[in-house]
Amino acid sequence: MNDELIKNLGPLAPLAGTWEGDKGDDTAPDDDPRKVENNKYRERLVLDPFGPVNNHAQTLYGLRYSTTAWRLEAENPFHEELGYWLWDPSEKQVMRCFIVPRGVTVMAGGTVEPEAREFHLAAEAGSETYGICSNKFLVQEFKTVRYELKVTVHDANSFSYEEDTQLQIKGQSELFHHIDKNTLKRLPS
Repeated sequence: MNDELIKNLGPLAPLAGTWEGDKGDDTAPDDDPRKVENNKYRERLVLDPFGPVNNHAQTLYGLRYSTTAWRLEAENPFHEELGYWLWDPSEKQVMRCFIVPRGVTVMAGGTVEPEAREFHLAAEAGSETYGICSNKFLVQEFKTVRYELKVTVHDANSFSYEEDTQLQIKGQSELFHHIDKNTLKRLPS
């Protein structure tokens, strides 16, 4: 990888590379949305550096990424997503922009120091800056109202994350906290 480009990624620099983890834990709505299912999973995450991206006075650096997750012992993935991690050094903003092929897009963000080893991002439905957009079915049945992410870099070869996707499920008064978490290990390049 290009050392100069990696240096410009700020708190995202340790994440560049290919990662796998098999300790994933997914707490999600069951097919009967009044119930909860728990899925153990494995995943592969590829984060490729790029940049700079110049947008008038703004300069961004980033990681193009793809994630694929499989239930343990399953052959076909149950989750995929594509997106970008972005670093705005002048504003100290980390952003994660992604789409899940169920018809939802998220742009989460937060203020992060350049050398941070742990950071938090969030998005809210209806926000003009860090927001969530969903298709008609999801808004009616499983509306994502908030997304929160915590990333912890343990060392050069390990990091973990915990996501809390808060859903307003039709017919339920309480928000459902769809939690995904895993610890990933760097694969040799």
